[in-house]
Amino acid sequence: MKLMFLGADHEVTGSCHYIEACGKSILLDCGMEQGRDTYENQEIPVAASAIDYVFLSHAHIDHSGLLPLLYKNGFQGKIYATDATTDLCRIMLLDSAHIQEFEAQWRNRKAKTCRRAAF
Repeated sequence: MKLMFLGADHEVTGSCHYIEACGKSILLDCGMEQGRDTYENQEIPVAASAIDYVFLSHAHIDHSGLLPLLYKNGFQGKIYATDATTDLCRIMLLDSAHIQEFEAQWRNRKAKTCRRAAF
């Protein structure tokens, strides 16, 4: 068995742990870092398509927030979570996406204003 701590080993956000056992590649959580990035999380050591399972401890974004990116990058395995975690993830991941879109629009507007002021 091989265990790697990819995130949240120096801080409390971005939980992600990679496990190789019995010929399977497993993630325990797949969380997004929140707040100031004091420490940079390590990359998952295999392609997303090579991951067989993700086990979610709970729905908080710092434990589940990178699941959409994992899927976008080719993950096709199974995700195991309690029914309550699954229900909350539906709500929290949509809310997180909305917040990220809003912040990106705000940054783009701010950058446009700064560029205009420079001329």
